[in-house]
Amino acid sequence: MSDGFFSRGFHGRRPAAGSAGRIPPGQYLERGFPVLTAGPTPRVPLDRWDFRVVGPDGAERDRWTWEQFSALPHQEVTCDIHCVTQWSKLDTRWRGVPVDALLGELPESARFVVAFCDGGYTTNLPIEAVTGGKAWVTDVYEGEPLPAEHGGPARLLVPALYLWKSAKWVRGLRLAASDEPGFWERRGYHNYGDPWKEQRYWND
Repeated sequence: MSDGFFSRGFHGRRPAAGSAGRIPPGQYLERGFPVLTAGPTPRVPLDRWDFRVVGPDGAERDRWTWEQFSALPHQEVTCDIHCVTQWSKLDTRWRGVPVDALLGELPESARFVVAFCDGGYTTNLPIEAVTGGKAWVTDVYEGEPLPAEHGGPARLLVPALYLWKSAKWVRGLRLAASDEPGFWERRGYHNYGDPWKEQRYWND
């Protein structure tokens, strides 16, 4: 599913020197990139992969094959990422298509986005969290094709929120008029997930 698991039993470490101001409260600096999932890693052949944008009425607005998606204009993104399990990784480098370009002109009724993925995972986000240059669908990490264990071939990237919102193995975005909690949100995770406000769980 995504990076995270539902447990209050973890314990943090002290932030590393020199990272002051970049590590949210309750987080510690991670040099590696832990792999945390809630099920098996999906592996879909690229000739069967596609990415869709679905409107609030359920109608398909756009669809790209892997070849078409790969040919879309990409941006280089360097950002810090923060997992709900209390680790943060600084200066990660990605390459992806801006969500703004994928969504295009939004219908007036679109207030939220639901990311849907291989394996049945979903996560919900308000439209303002993924537009205005705040989110990408990435297919490259640290100069290499995004590996399956980190969500490849394509992963949503929303650096401002906890990493479970950056859905792995993403296959599309569905616009919605009302909020629809996703996989982890229905299991006790916070509906928004701002790491700077420590929004890990429902009552945070």
